[in-house]
Amino acid sequence: MSEPAMTLEPESSAPAQDTVTLTDNATGKSFTFPVLSGTAGPKVIDTRKLYAETGMFTYDPGYTSTGSCESKITYIDGEKGVLLHRGYAIEDLAEQSDYLEVAYLLLNGELPNRTEKLEFEQVITHHTMVHEQISWFYRGFRRDAHPMAVLCGVTGALSAFYGDSLDINDPQQRMIASHRLIAKVPTIAAMAYKYSVGQPFIYPRNDLRYAENLLSMMFSVPAEPYRVNRVLARAMDRILILHADHEQNASTSTVRLSGSSGANPFACIAAGIASLWGPAHGGANEAVLNMLAQIGRKERIGEFIKRAKDKNDPFRLMGFGHRVYKNFDPRAQVMRRTCHEVLSELGIKDEPLLDIAMELERIALEDEYFVDRKLYPNVDFYSGIILRAMNFPTSMFTVLFAIARTVGWISQWKEMIEDSDTRIGRPRQLYTGATHRPYVPLSMRG
Repeated sequence: MSEPAMTLEPESSAPAQDTVTLTDNATGKSFTFPVLSGTAGPKVIDTRKLYAETGMFTYDPGYTSTGSCESKITYIDGEKGVLLHRGYAIEDLAEQSDYLEVAYLLLNGELPNRTEKLEFEQVITHHTMVHEQISWFYRGFRRDAHPMAVLCGVTGALSAFYGDSLDINDPQQRMIASHRLIAKVPTIAAMAYKYSVGQPFIYPRNDLRYAENLLSMMFSVPAEPYRVNRVLARAMDRILILHADHEQNASTSTVRLSGSSGANPFACIAAGIASLWGPAHGGANEAVLNMLAQIGRKERIGEFIKRAKDKNDPFRLMGFGHRVYKNFDPRAQVMRRTCHEVLSELGIKDEPLLDIAMELERIALEDEYFVDRKLYPNVDFYSGIILRAMNFPTSMFTVLFAIARTVGWISQWKEMIEDSDTRIGRPRQLYTGATHRPYVPLSMRG
């Protein structure tokens, strides 16, 4: 076996191994690169000068071993089941904060004091209305259009209505755009739902809190007063908190890449919504319900558990385990308690899909196969059940995810814009196509 062309080793003479040396075995040349350390997580090799010094790129499909940016917002330790926002554990935030407090934290870096929180809530509340002409957009969509298609289109169109907050180099305009997006995306999403079911749009109410307002715009009708169910509103608030940000995932990376070109924030968030729409990203809780429907009856659970354990069977149990969390999803424990609170509040006992879900949960927490492999129910498993119990159609599940994630996207976008090291995104490639070849005229191609 031939030896590798390059070898990479820590620089033994450097203190604390803060450099690594890349040696070209063909030429004997060595190249030294810095090793950077964050406040938590693995160290990273600074390869910004790799091509200039070696004439080579790295090859990392999906960028799963590549740090694309420096960030102070969210930290995940998948091995230990840790998720921190600005240093605060997600469990503490979900149990003790509300969504707008977490939004302030993500956006500004610190938890607000009482005055700051009140001012932030008032600003967001008074930005929830959308320009009246935006309602005309909806008439251009088919009634059966997917709400994510509508949300993506209308969010991008906000830049045509709010031209006074498009200058990304103006800190004040960046903040106004951030507030507008956090406030208006729920209104746009609720309008998408109302349009799909043929009901009149419901205006936001300044006397309601963020999650309450969302539920009101979704489910109230002009014919009767809407009464907020505090248990359901708190469940909605927790769902929003638990999905607010999740480090450099596909949609967040999309927002950052779009923003690196100088695109306006409304366009960048629309790009994030488009990325989230993919079934491998934002559609997981919808996939859980599809799986429950496929199982159909509690009596068939054993059959599907057996199939899930068979490596040769393509069937997979959705909502169990997580690509990032190798131990447990810290969000799932909060969501599990919330799920049982909602089912108890609504008195749901004989709903077939929810019965199947609860039995699957019991098995997963007791079955040696699942326990040994740490295939615990994740946040998507429980959120799908909660949203179904609250009468959200499955087509709205990813839309609700987008509402929650808007503050994470805009916080990441803002951080990127304010980072002096930001450059326009330009991934490289390993080209394996044809090399230069002569052009053959059409008459000579046979």
